[in-house]
Amino acid sequence: MAVLPQKIDMKPRPRQHTTSRTPLIAGAASQSGAVFNLSTTIVGAGIMALPAAVKALGLIPGLLAIAAAAKLTESSIEMIVRSGRVSSPKPAAAAASYADLVGESFGSAGKALTRACVVINNLGMLVVYMIILGDVLSGTSSGTTHHTGVIEGWYGPQWWTSRTFLLLFTTLFVFAPLISLKRVDSLRYTSALSVALAFVFVAITAIVAVVKLFDGTASMPRLLPEMVDWKLFTTVPVLITSFVCHYSIHPIESELRDPGQMMRIVRVSLTLCTSVYMATSLFGVLLFGEGTLDDVLANFDVDLDIPLGAFLSDVVRVSYAVHLMLVFPIVFYSLRQNVDGLLFPRAVPLAQDKQRFFATTAFLMALAFLGANYVPSIWDAFQFMGATTSVVIGFILPAALTLRDVHGVAAKNDRILSWFMIFLAVSTSFVAILSDVYAFFGGRGDGDRA
Repeated sequence: MAVLPQKIDMKPRPRQHTTSRTPLIAGAASQSGAVFNLSTTIVGAGIMALPAAVKALGLIPGLLAIAAAAKLTESSIEMIVRSGRVSSPKPAAAAASYADLVGESFGSAGKALTRACVVINNLGMLVVYMIILGDVLSGTSSGTTHHTGVIEGWYGPQWWTSRTFLLLFTTLFVFAPLISLKRVDSLRYTSALSVALAFVFVAITAIVAVVKLFDGTASMPRLLPEMVDWKLFTTVPVLITSFVCHYSIHPIESELRDPGQMMRIVRVSLTLCTSVYMATSLFGVLLFGEGTLDDVLANFDVDLDIPLGAFLSDVVRVSYAVHLMLVFPIVFYSLRQNVDGLLFPRAVPLAQDKQRFFATTAFLMALAFLGANYVPSIWDAFQFMGATTSVVIGFILPAALTLRDVHGVAAKNDRILSWFMIFLAVSTSFVAILSDVYAFFGGRGDGDRA
């Protein structure tokens, strides 16, 4: 018996579009996980350096400057998110990375420049994290004063309480497992814990400051800056660097169930982080006044002269040390991706090549470890990054994308804001570099870092 052929439906089927309610990838990330990951990217070492910046600026201008830096950061991120949406071939999706977005407007040279800036900035941030960890665990010196680290204070000077050994131990047994993960969303739980630990630091600092205010032993900070202080001009790069997170926007957005919610996530994260920054800066300068160090965590090496003061000092330092350990892999993720993009632009994705993935990871981790042992101060690192790569990533590139406007989505107000951001970035970087040169050649006394 003959078998009749089946009738084939030749009608065109409607094209399936990806909408903002449709997950773009399997196992897409939640909004809460994205908030924690982005907040972790922002609240890293900045929380340690901003009290010194507020001390230099004066309390009122310093807190206002933190709020202004947050607002400008929100505007600059909105520029790249909007441009990324238009550039993506998928509705409601995003550009693959910050570098890809810049490359669409400025070609391969722009793409390479973006990657290079992210590499320098992120590597510098990782070095700062490890410097702080070394300060917390093994101690640091400011001039002729030595500030004892937690482990050094518990067990005394030993070969295994030295800075190099403790950083090596942390690298092998904490960082190595975390930086071996291949997806940002895999770090959502450690990011949530790191944000919680940052709040522990802020809460204890606030409690101690309030107690000291009531008993009259708190240090009253300057409300306005001393205009003769050259360090005043180096605070703007520190403020900018503290909020730079642009390189993490696209990796986080690409894993969201609903990429259309990215700006809401950004606003929540910036509000959260700005609150932490302002509270830490306020209570930090109330506690330590003119003695506030570049790394305020180093100030907690003494008994705070309140009940359980020594115990609270250790809790503050240990909690924030663990926080930085959990921040480290988030920043490392973008560093590794951009290094791979620079060196192997046409290779298969890094996560699919195990040998390349682990070789790149090991090389970058070794660089961060060496830098942490030879860079003298987090303020020096913050100034360098803030005056160079951070202003490019945070202000100049978003503004340039808006002014270039290859998709015609920029409004007149966007262009005005873009020119202002470029002017602010260039002028503050120029002045900061000049002030550093002045300080290096005699404007700063020996050992005066704070």
